[in-house]
Amino acid sequence: MPKLGVNIDHVATVRQARRDIYPNPVDAAIACEKAGAHSIVAHLREDRRHINDKDVSALKKTVRTRFNLEMSIHPAIVEIACRIKPDQATLVPEKRQEITTEGGLDVVKNFTEIKKTVAALSARGICVSLFIAPEEKQILRSKETGAHSIELHTGCYANAKTKTQIRRELERIRNAVTLGNALKLIVNAGHGLNYTNTRAIASIKGIEELNIGHAIIARALFVGLPKATQQMLTITGNK
Repeated sequence: MPKLGVNIDHVATVRQARRDIYPNPVDAAIACEKAGAHSIVAHLREDRRHINDKDVSALKKTVRTRFNLEMSIHPAIVEIACRIKPDQATLVPEKRQEITTEGGLDVVKNFTEIKKTVAALSARGICVSLFIAPEEKQILRSKETGAHSIELHTGCYANAKTKTQIRRELERIRNAVTLGNALKLIVNAGHGLNYTNTRAIASIKGIEELNIGHAIIARALFVGLPKATQQMLTITGNK
C-alpha cells in the first residue's frame, strides 16, 4: 500500500490569519511523524501566503522522515531549495490568484526550463518529482527531464460526480501509474484526496506515496492531528 505524506501548509494558513507565531508548522510535522506519517510536505509559494522561508529552514532541521518541498520553478525559489536541500523537491505550477494548485505542470510546453531546474536541484543531491496530470505525453516528457519521480494530479478524480466519471478518472490514473512504473519512475499521487475518496486510489498498485493535506488538517480540528493522521494511515492500508 502507498505511504502517506502529510502536507502541513494549512497549519501555517491558520497562523497567518493573525500573523502570529502559532500554530507552528514544525510542531505539526513532529505530531504527524509521531503518528506514523512517512513524509512531511510543505509548499513554499512565491507569495509566502502560508509556509515561509523560516518554516522551510526549521522543517529541514526537524523532519526525521522525509521533507518534501513543493515549489515553483522560479529562480529565487530554486535558489532557496538548493541552499536548504530538502530530501525531495516537487515542482508544481503556481498562479498568484489561485486558491490552491489548480492543475499539473505542463512539462511539454515548459520542457527546457523544467529540465534545467531538475538538473540544478539534482546536482545538490535533491530527489526531484514533477506534479503532472495523468497524461501519457506529460509522463513521457517528465522522464526526459531527468526527474526521479512524478506525482499524479488526482483533482479530476476527486471532483468527479457520477460513477461513470469516477471510473473513467480511476482508469486514467491506473494507466498513468502503469506507464510511469514502466519508465522506472517513482509514482506518487495527490490533490483533493480525503477520507471518503482515498481508498480507491490507495488500492492502485504501483503508487509509492499519497500526499494529502487539507483533509487531514480539517479533520484535526475535531479529532486532533495525531488521530487524523492515523485515520488516514488506516485508509491507505498502513495501519
